[in-house]
Amino acid sequence: MKKTILIISLLCLVFNLQAKPKYKYYPNTDLRPDRTIFLYMPTAKEAKKALKSIPDPVHAKKAETLALTMAVESGLDDPETMFDPNGATLNINKTARFDLYFPKNPNGKMFVVCPGGGYNCVCHYIEGVYAADWLTEHGYTVAVVKYRLPNGHHSIPLTDVQTVFRYCREHSAEWGVEKIGVMGFSAGGHLAASASVLYDDAATRPDFSVLVYPVISVTEPFGHVYTGQKLIGNYDQLRAENPEECERLIERYQLHERVTADTPPTFMVLSSDDKEVNPLNSLAYYNALAANHVPSEIHIYQHGIHGFGFDYYKFNPNDWLGAARDNFFEALERWLNNR
Repeated sequence: MKKTILIISLLCLVFNLQAKPKYKYYPNTDLRPDRTIFLYMPTAKEAKKALKSIPDPVHAKKAETLALTMAVESGLDDPETMFDPNGATLNINKTARFDLYFPKNPNGKMFVVCPGGGYNCVCHYIEGVYAADWLTEHGYTVAVVKYRLPNGHHSIPLTDVQTVFRYCREHSAEWGVEKIGVMGFSAGGHLAASASVLYDDAATRPDFSVLVYPVISVTEPFGHVYTGQKLIGNYDQLRAENPEECERLIERYQLHERVTADTPPTFMVLSSDDKEVNPLNSLAYYNALAANHVPSEIHIYQHGIHGFGFDYYKFNPNDWLGAARDNFFEALERWLNNR
């Protein structure tokens, strides 16, 4: 009898060790993507291995890969790490990927979602899977991009987003998707706005854009210099080495200065008490849209600070946007219905 109890105890111990979660942080939703596609893993075997090694619990059961070759290396060789409950993830490089979510009742429209994080990390809970949760409930197919972090190599994030756009365009008929928009938050808003004004061709041009408290300018007097320097590199060092190239890159990523009449219709939302990204970023972009007669809409709420994302009452009882949340969602839904 004692021997039987001992065996059972050992089995329970082994089971508990095996069942112990390997992830430190989980989002407040059980939603998981239907497909996770790596961009640069060389083989399906390597993609499967990567899926098991990353600290991110938000992924599909199986991994796929496009097996692309990086034209530019970021130099980030440390393992991918997650450092807070918002899903903020560092060192995304070779593990760059996108998560695909398919709605039960598709409406023919899709979003490529760019979470923020100052180009230093990717905060893909409140600005990724939570956004996918709301969007799929409303019929949108979603691709959340966990893009490579640039480490001063400015072309890297936009290259990844444009790759996702091309892939989604190629498969749009298969998925019943007719239009593909882009959504971005904070530095991801800068990335989404970059996709909106620096597109290469019809395949990479979004059909519409949603920018949530976006960084638009990367220099003074109102720009977010930290984001710009993570994207481009240290300004002082660049100016010392090649001042003309430094100014060219800064000018390229002053996105309100890149708006044209062909910029996609844009919906913008932010709060006036945002102390992280100056609201003048959004106003500069909106003014440029209006000057170029681009159909646009902007909502500025009194309270919400920075980072309210889609972290609403479904996931968080202390929603920073508070009573304005329903107004935001109603306005967004109405605007998107006309796209």
